[in-house]
Amino acid sequence: MRLLWGSGRRGQVRFLLMAIGSAVGVACLASVLTIPSILAAHDARTAAREPRPGTSNFLYQEFRDPYGSQPLHRVFVARTGPGASPVPPGIERLPSAGEAIVSPKLAEILSAKPQTASLIPGRLTGTITPEGLADTEDLYAYIGTAPANLTEAEQLGSFGTGRSWRQIVAPSSLNVLRFTLGCIVLLPLVIFLSVCARLSGESRARRLAALRLVGLSVKDTLRVNAGESVAAAFVGAVLGVVGYLGVNEVMARVGLPGLHWYPADGRPEASTIAVCLLGCPALAWVVGQFSARRAALSPISVRRTGERKPPKKYGALLLIPGLGVIGGYCVLSVMGRDPSGGSASSVLVPGAVLLTGAGLVFGLAPITAWLARRLAGVAKSLPVALAMRRSEVDPGSSLRVVTGLVLLVFGASLTQGVLVELDQVSRRTAPLQEYRISLSELGSAQRQALAKVPGVRTSLASYDSWSTQAENYVPGADLVVATCSQLAAYTERATGCVDGRVMQVRDNGAPVEYDPKPGERFAFEVENGPKVMITVPHQRVQVKPYDMSVFDSGTLLVPPSLAPPNLADSAGTLTLVSDADPATIRAVLDGVGAIAPTASVEPVGIVIDSLAQLTVIRSLLAVGMVLGLVIGVAAFVVSVADRAMERRGQVTALALLGARAGTLRVVQVVQVGLPLVVGLGAAIVTGWLAESSYLITGGGAVHWDWEGLPLLLACALGVLIAAALASVPMVRRHIDPEHIRRD
Repeated sequence: MRLLWGSGRRGQVRFLLMAIGSAVGVACLASVLTIPSILAAHDARTAAREPRPGTSNFLYQEFRDPYGSQPLHRVFVARTGPGASPVPPGIERLPSAGEAIVSPKLAEILSAKPQTASLIPGRLTGTITPEGLADTEDLYAYIGTAPANLTEAEQLGSFGTGRSWRQIVAPSSLNVLRFTLGCIVLLPLVIFLSVCARLSGESRARRLAALRLVGLSVKDTLRVNAGESVAAAFVGAVLGVVGYLGVNEVMARVGLPGLHWYPADGRPEASTIAVCLLGCPALAWVVGQFSARRAALSPISVRRTGERKPPKKYGALLLIPGLGVIGGYCVLSVMGRDPSGGSASSVLVPGAVLLTGAGLVFGLAPITAWLARRLAGVAKSLPVALAMRRSEVDPGSSLRVVTGLVLLVFGASLTQGVLVELDQVSRRTAPLQEYRISLSELGSAQRQALAKVPGVRTSLASYDSWSTQAENYVPGADLVVATCSQLAAYTERATGCVDGRVMQVRDNGAPVEYDPKPGERFAFEVENGPKVMITVPHQRVQVKPYDMSVFDSGTLLVPPSLAPPNLADSAGTLTLVSDADPATIRAVLDGVGAIAPTASVEPVGIVIDSLAQLTVIRSLLAVGMVLGLVIGVAAFVVSVADRAMERRGQVTALALLGARAGTLRVVQVVQVGLPLVVGLGAAIVTGWLAESSYLITGGGAVHWDWEGLPLLLACALGVLIAAALASVPMVRRHIDPEHIRRD
């Protein structure tokens, strides 16, 4: 440290930059390591409040319904006798009949929207504390009632289970999430911290070589370099942990889409702090030992700028097994075979992805040096020749500049595959989404407003004549009030429809529970009047409806002009139709919740919990991509700035020899652009193959993400342009002889 502070302001600035870089990296590391703790705290509180059947003086019945795109959880309890009762966390006692205890978020909704009062019958007597809530946005209520009002009640034993079955992220998805975050954050983070530990590598090597020549031992020389790196890394680690704590306090109050938490959930545990405060200095020690070995063992070659050895090519061999596995799965899919399922894929694919990513990192330097040597031999331009010769002699400096960005693009392709796979298993495969609401729960104004909700393409009214009395069961038929154009627009195929006629929808390839025959008559309820009889027509419309559609086979298609007036709402259903992408589904559900908050909505074919889980995973992966972007950009900026400082002597010498400023800037851009083009090209190809192998082994319908490929190409082009523009200001025309005094 005495040598560091005695080296002048330049050494102190270098130490400060190393510390700031380590702080950014440690803050990102703490963010990733704390995500499982946030999810675990959420699941632990959810499990602690789960009611369990048993023996007590209380009955309970649970209701879990969607309120917009959020799940609303209500627990009705009824006392059956005197005595002590089990108490869930977050409240002091269970509510009596006519009382209700709700979460703070639900209390805000009830006060802001009086029309939602029917959701929580009873007088509010308190709110649930954080110990009994999953997160700050949890919609939860305990409602007291009479035993006669609970038709399917169970006897309450206690609260709390060892593990909640309503986890915020399913275990299988959590493992995929951890692996993906490791690829897009932790791998670039290791590269970034290594870059920060090797700032001013050439000048430091010259200084260490001088110490070695004046008599310092090899061991002490390595200790001097490692000590400086460890000190900077430790200071940066402390700053990074403190910075993360501040960011957590702010983000816990803001939250992410679908994910909210309490500040205490995001505070790092002792193990996380130990990893941050010890892991970063340990990595700096290893890097310091490795980077100073040449100066300690061969100080003369360092002081005299001896010829460097070419980079070893063994690292590129990691690409062979990695690409062999993921390429093999892609070939099997092209051949028409399905390699999904089995335990081998769950081990081979992640292993192949890691090997491919490592091969990109370690193989970039020898590939760049080989390509630069070939291009330098045929180059006719002076700037290109200078840039290629420099890349050939020192490909390691280019490696530090572009590795973070290359890994970012590789991780982005893998993230796209994870999102595509989760999207397949979390929703129906049809391009349209239907939402069913009982007409008896809606007023006429609400029906008109629901048809205008953003995202809703159409609304259809359907009715049934099925008898609900078991002792007097009569088979019935379903009736949909719609036009031929609506039928054609919201089914896969419809042929033979004639406007202005009652027709029967028919799908020859689908089994039906009951198939109404032509000539049969069915009675439909009418408001304040006798039943209306409708005869099944002989005319049929051949259709192929989407799965679980309102246009099921056997349904009667009635034009609006021929529909009986005043059909009973008690037997009617309003069906809304929208696109099936998750963003539209959430928007429609939120719109329905704002217009008809007390109505029970059935999103056909999907589960609200699955939709919420997909939102959480998307948010966490978006956070991972932002952290990866921060790390990649920070590594690029630090590396380019450090490389420009290191090359000031060479730039000054070229300027004194007559090189123009434009020539020097072109050399700088080409030097950065060559390894970046090679790395990004390899990252796109290998990343897309890795994504495809993941989709193939996942067993979903989508194996080739062609839609995501243009996005990757656009991102790579944007990264290349930004890197080239950022490299231009690093070359200055100013000539300082001090920079070449020693040479």
